[in-house]
Amino acid sequence: MTAAPLPAAPPDLSPEELDRFYLALAIEQARTGWDEGGVPIGAALVHQGQVLAVGRNRRVQMGSAIRHGETDCIERAGRLPASVYRNSVLYTTLSPCYMCAGTALLYEIPRIVIGENRSFQASEELLRSKGVELTVLDDAECIELMRRMIAERPEIWNEDIGEEG
Repeated sequence: MTAAPLPAAPPDLSPEELDRFYLALAIEQARTGWDEGGVPIGAALVHQGQVLAVGRNRRVQMGSAIRHGETDCIERAGRLPASVYRNSVLYTTLSPCYMCAGTALLYEIPRIVIGENRSFQASEELLRSKGVELTVLDDAECIELMRRMIAERPEIWNEDIGEEG
C-alpha cells in the first residue's frame, strides 16, 4: 500500500504562513491520534520546503514507550543522509520531551517549530543551549487539543509524563 503524497506549501507564503502551513500537518496528525484513542501530539519533518514525513504519538495504539509524535515522524522519514536532517525543520504540536529533544539533537535538526508550550515544557532550555532555533507559535488549536487530553484522558497523559493520578 502506497502512502498518499504529502502536500506541498502554496507558493509565495511568508515565513510565518509557511510555519502555520506545516504545523497544520502536525495538527492533523494530532487529531488522528486523538481519534484513535491516543495522545494528540503530531509532528512533521520538512527539508527545504519538502515534507519528508508526518507522524503522531502512537504510544497507546502501538503499546510503545517511545513512539512520540516527533520520534514517529522521524522513524517514518526513514534513513536519510545526515545533511538532510541538518537542513530540516521539525514541526511539533507540543514542546518536545527530553527523548524527542535528544532525537532532534542527535540528528542535528537546527530548527523546531512548536505549536504550544503551555501544557508542557521540559527541553527548550537544553535545545537552545545546543544552538537549536525554537519558534513557539502558541497555536490555539494545539492548546485546546492538550487541554482536552489532560481533562479527558489524564491517566494516559500522566503515564507518559510520570505523574501520579
